[in-house]
Amino acid sequence: MIGLGAMIGAGLFSAFTPAAAAAGSALLMSLFLAAGLAYANARSSAQLAARYPTSGGTYAYAREVLGPWPGFIAGWGFVIGKTASAAAMALTFATYTVPEAWVKPAAVLAVLFLVGVNCLGVTRTATAARIIVFTVFALLAIVLVMIAAGNHTMPTRTPGTYAGALGVLQGTGLLFFAFAGYARIATLGEEVRNPGTSIPRAIGIGLGIVVLLYATVAVVLIQVLGTAGIAETPMPLAAALGDSRALPLVRIAASLASLGALLALVAGIGRTAMAMAREHDLPHWLSAVHPRFSTPYRAELVAGAAILVLIAIFDLGTAIGFSSFGVLVYYLIANISAIRQPRAERTSPAWLGISGAIGCVVVVAALPPGAVLGGLAMFAVGLGYRALRLQLAAR
Repeated sequence: MIGLGAMIGAGLFSAFTPAAAAAGSALLMSLFLAAGLAYANARSSAQLAARYPTSGGTYAYAREVLGPWPGFIAGWGFVIGKTASAAAMALTFATYTVPEAWVKPAAVLAVLFLVGVNCLGVTRTATAARIIVFTVFALLAIVLVMIAAGNHTMPTRTPGTYAGALGVLQGTGLLFFAFAGYARIATLGEEVRNPGTSIPRAIGIGLGIVVLLYATVAVVLIQVLGTAGIAETPMPLAAALGDSRALPLVRIAASLASLGALLALVAGIGRTAMAMAREHDLPHWLSAVHPRFSTPYRAELVAGAAILVLIAIFDLGTAIGFSSFGVLVYYLIANISAIRQPRAERTSPAWLGISGAIGCVVVVAALPPGAVLGGLAMFAVGLGYRALRLQLAAR
């Protein structure tokens, strides 16, 4: 449920429009390429989680398999990238919920509330995610049935043109951002029963459900609006309805889905930051675990404060660009870690991890230049911080 909440919120209401603008008539091709890349990464993540069932995700796995520096790069990419993504989800929620003048205050309140939920324990996090996911699924089912019924004024279908290989890859990168929620599952290794079994199973089931859902929505939108029509509207599901009376359903679904994504993001950021703090890659003070709720409450409170800062200074496009770059680097290291595991520990063929690693490199290179430059600057800051800390420690 935590993974579903993260993936549904990130994709259905924020990724189809820019992906259609990039990929044109090849939107479905981008969707299935993103799903294939996500599957390869998910299998690598599940293989690593089965062997190292601990908080921190790829940060912890890469430290064990590749060494401290690759682990730090993965952890830094996750924490910074997902903090930006959390700010984007909070802003998305507020945009669908309140008038423009109240967007940022509402986003702040959402962050404060969900940080509090996370600090009370993963069981409450999963319960909240379950409620959100079931409600969003029900609302989406109603919207899709209304579109299929067609008892309203249908919009004009506008076919798109083929955008070329670069456009397809850019669309893949934008849609991959929507699938990346399963990373949050792998960060919860210390808080679930039988993590070696339950985490890989949760990753596979969650990703499979989301691929089916995204493909269904994409086909419906293409049939009604065309890819050019999707690219022209920030709310394609509402546009496909062609009926303003149904717009509140889309707004409610989008708001809840964004809250689900934000809930899962806060959970993953806090636990990865805690794992990094244990190894002194972040201030050790952040490694504290609450004696009653067994949550990394300090790390989550600091993560919440960082999200609030980004809400104040970032726009949605900048946040997503940073997040996409960081997430792809994170999974590149996950795939390399899985490839380097001893044969006896592998649950997936090596060629699948190799394919995932190559895919991450190709899609990163195809991202818009602003996202690439911003991402490189982000990693330069992180590497400089760790190098300075090690130099001071040596003295």
